[in-house]
Amino acid sequence: MQLHFPTWQLPPVYPITSPSVGHSLPALVDALMAGGATLIQLRDKHADARTLYEAVCAVLALARPRGVRVIVNDRVDIAYAAGADGVHLGQDDLDPRAARALLGPSAVIGYSTHNVAQAVAAEQLPVDYIAIGPVFETQTKANPDPIVGLDGVRRVRAVTTKPLVAIGGIDDRSLTDVRAAGADAVALISTLYIAPDAIPERMAALLALAG
Repeated sequence: MQLHFPTWQLPPVYPITSPSVGHSLPALVDALMAGGATLIQLRDKHADARTLYEAVCAVLALARPRGVRVIVNDRVDIAYAAGADGVHLGQDDLDPRAARALLGPSAVIGYSTHNVAQAVAAEQLPVDYIAIGPVFETQTKANPDPIVGLDGVRRVRAVTTKPLVAIGGIDDRSLTDVRAAGADAVALISTLYIAPDAIPERMAALLALAG
């Protein structure tokens, strides 16, 4: 049986936070929202549970009045406890079906895939979008999966009807090519923060480039 959840809008540029930028998480999210971000993923692989929970709550207090959705990377427990809008899960995280049962039908659940087989399997899961990557070489993971390239994006686009997010090493030069290959959105980390004091301007420029 095909599951259906409330519709929502996936923006063309999907920012992911990074603790290496040098801003507090609320300050970073505030800068991204000032640049037009409408969906933001909070990602911190090393924060302890209490610190992350308090940071997510602080971010939600900023984001909710502006109608910006906030999802948490990996940590279903933190997303649930803080009342975040959803979670992004990797292949080794909690099964999306269990996450859906816990977070409910209105939560946004994203799911990482790294090849066509994983994307085909994800098509049957109760997730709102799938991510494919890394598209290009990336430094944001210690042990990244093999690069899929633009052809990998095209191949995954051909086997899924779900919204598709491309991630990994995407910058100004490649963004439009990635979108043309079939990605509904590009998830960005490093290229967003090359000028830490001009994040709103950078976010706005990338949104304009993405169309």
